[in-house]
Amino acid sequence: MSHAKKTALVICPGRGVYNAPELGYLKTHHSDKPDLLSAFDAQRTALNQPSILELDSSDRFSRSKFTRGDNASGLIYACSFADFLSIDRDTFDIVAVTGNSMGWYTALACGGALSPEDGFRTVNTMGTIMHEQALGGQLVYPFVDETWQEKLGAKQALLSLVESIDDLHVSIWFGGMIVLAGTDEALAEAESKLEKIQGRFPMPLPNHGAFHSPLMQANSAAGRKALPETLFQQPTIPMIDGRGKIWMPKACDTSALWDYTLGSQVTETYDFTRSVQTGLREFAPDCLIILGPGNTLGGATAQAMLMADWQGQSTKTHFLERQADDPYMLAMGHSDQRPLVAPTR
Repeated sequence: MSHAKKTALVICPGRGVYNAPELGYLKTHHSDKPDLLSAFDAQRTALNQPSILELDSSDRFSRSKFTRGDNASGLIYACSFADFLSIDRDTFDIVAVTGNSMGWYTALACGGALSPEDGFRTVNTMGTIMHEQALGGQLVYPFVDETWQEKLGAKQALLSLVESIDDLHVSIWFGGMIVLAGTDEALAEAESKLEKIQGRFPMPLPNHGAFHSPLMQANSAAGRKALPETLFQQPTIPMIDGRGKIWMPKACDTSALWDYTLGSQVTETYDFTRSVQTGLREFAPDCLIILGPGNTLGGATAQAMLMADWQGQSTKTHFLERQADDPYMLAMGHSDQRPLVAPTR
């Protein structure tokens, strides 16, 4: 007797998820996809960039080399997209895809709006532009406490801080955290005014530019010039963007999709929280699958879920109890959860 498939919302990670523990991710999990990875690396070779496989096979992790936009973006995309192809389709029916920040480009390929190679081209082009036109940076700060309960007035205080500092912007709404983007001066001023908490916040993000802010206008223009509208096609799976808008198969204005992807998606706030909540409310999936590499999206995704009071879960304890009993969120970068999603070869 065949079991009914589980419906799944797939979430693609953004920059900063391939770190020292992820070294060798492609070699470990995706040695069965040589043609796909060779096609990606052919693009890198043509640009005189180190190959993705070469980076992944390095003897040691170098933060300065691996977190650069021109290396990190393609490497993370290759890992995430290869993970997407590894999902067991006999067990899971993928009802929608979304992503965080750079993960939107991966979601476009997973959703079929870009071919795998054009998805790589898009992410590698934008990552390289971000590296070459580096401007400003990002820092992360929570407005929830360590039990994931929102602290009274904390979000409003952060918005007031943004209002009070020139060239400081809300970059990403990230579960119980805000990611701020700005010039180096604006971020330094913000950092000096934010209370140091939990031993690690405010946390600057290494080698990140002022993504999702008006400071990225030149990057947006360069992206439009380098990536033609003709790359985009009708998706095969619904895609949820950084505003919570759903792009449906057979009903997608591909010109508008191109315009959003290289326009306001680059220069305006990315609301990852809303994209997750839209996926939950509109598609009511049986589970969430977070693509690798890494496992840093789990907390923010869970917080977005709790903020929506999803299935009566409103506390960190609720979520962790449910996860332990019957995991609802499956992270492919998590060694215990990966086998539940991708059968071992």
